[in-house]
Amino acid sequence: MSALTEPWRISTTGVSIALRVTPRGGRDGVDGIEQLTDGRSVLKVRVRAVADGGEANRAVLALLAKSLRVPKASVSLVSGATARLKQVAIEGDPARLVQALRELAPVKSTDKGN
Repeated sequence: MSALTEPWRISTTGVSIALRVTPRGGRDGVDGIEQLTDGRSVLKVRVRAVADGGEANRAVLALLAKSLRVPKASVSLVSGATARLKQVAIEGDPARLVQALRELAPVKSTDKGN
């Protein structure tokens, strides 16, 4: 496969995003798109918070809300509460959310030097 696919899907109320989260990552930020060994694409996110008592999950949801300029209440964890791989739903205008995600994490080719 020469290019990554986008790790988000449009839904009737917004978008759903597959994430790979790194707690205690030194900073809060989005590190781009990565392809997992099974072929799925995920949005790589790191947060300073520790994975204890839901702190990292809350930090991830807050980071996504701020990065995509939506209210915190619009971002919810769908699955993966205790896993590194998570699914989140973001309510809002799907076209605007997808545009914001593309600016936040442009899809890059995985070709190395070709």
